[in-house]
Amino acid sequence: MSGPGDNERAHDEADQAAWRDIVDNFGDRADLDEQAPDERPAPAPEPVPPPVVAGAAPYDEAERFVPPPPPPLPRPEPKRAVAWAGLFGAPVVVLFMLVFQIDLPTVLDYLLVGWFVGGFIYLVATMSRTPREPWDDGSRI
Repeated sequence: MSGPGDNERAHDEADQAAWRDIVDNFGDRADLDEQAPDERPAPAPEPVPPPVVAGAAPYDEAERFVPPPPPPLPRPEPKRAVAWAGLFGAPVVVLFMLVFQIDLPTVLDYLLVGWFVGGFIYLVATMSRTPREPWDDGSRI
């Protein structure tokens, strides 16, 4: 009667025999005395140009689509422009002062922080609560 250990032992012996065979044959090289005949592949056939459709007119530069010039960018109302400047400008000024180690008066630091926070609050408070076009899903082409 064979147990589970017998199967494992047979498997281990087969592995050992395979490794022994690899180690014994290591370094042996195949003899390549015979050289294969020099056969060159046949040249590829020449490509055939696509057929010309009768009646096809050449491309005319004058018929291409030229889009109309875009409209000028809208100007924001002054309060919104000041809020946007505070939202982006105040952190840039503070970062500039920190990088170049320029010491600002404490009052000016508080004004920059207030400008940033106030600009953010103003922009969020005046943001439209409804979409511009209720039926629109937002995609533009």
